[in-house]
Amino acid sequence: MPPKQQRSFDITFLTLLSLFGLILIAILAGFPPNVSENIPWRKPLIGSIFSAICVLGVLSVFSPTQCSTIFRLKKTKATNNSTSGMFAAHTPSSSRQGHHPRCGKFAAHVFRIRDKTFCTACTGLLLGGLFALAGALLYFFGSWHVAGQNSSMIVVFGILGVGLGLFQFNFSNLARFLLNTFFVLGALFILIGIDVQVHSLVFDLFVVSLTLFWLFTRISLSQWDHRRICSECNVAGCKFVS
Repeated sequence: MPPKQQRSFDITFLTLLSLFGLILIAILAGFPPNVSENIPWRKPLIGSIFSAICVLGVLSVFSPTQCSTIFRLKKTKATNNSTSGMFAAHTPSSSRQGHHPRCGKFAAHVFRIRDKTFCTACTGLLLGGLFALAGALLYFFGSWHVAGQNSSMIVVFGILGVGLGLFQFNFSNLARFLLNTFFVLGALFILIGIDVQVHSLVFDLFVVSLTLFWLFTRISLSQWDHRRICSECNVAGCKFVS
């Protein structure tokens, strides 16, 4: 299978599997199993795992190497020096803004504060990670109590957050920022809602595993979107065209 078709197949498979996971969560919330577990360390364990995921996610935003690896765009080498004038803002020294190619096609992917350029997705994920970390600490280790009758609504909000976060394309930079923030919070809402309804270590770990898979799918979809945008670029000699 050609690489382009293989990537398309992989993205389709990941997307369908992520949607299937959201459907399973909706079924689990609507018809919670009758599980009888009395494990006193369930909440501290799940809280520690989820908090660690949030911390690692926040730290990765501050790591340029990690950030460029997650949202990397395949480069092609210039064939000769005569084409250097065509690159304009696509040259290595000034080709990126918020780890995106410096061109209008990625205007919705970045925002500026004074003379600084930031990635909309990374900033949203950063803020969402900080909020989710605070929420996880309050619920799993603190005094935040969620009533059972509210757990289903919390799961619904979580499903909306993850679903919209996965498909936050064709939106403005502000919408992308908010949806990426909501994406991380959605995973926390799902985990809390399922924990309140089921009280099961196995199902909590299942939700945590789905969270990691959704995050992987989110990253893969971003890579696909970047390749799609660059593949349609008509700038002669652009180094970022894959």
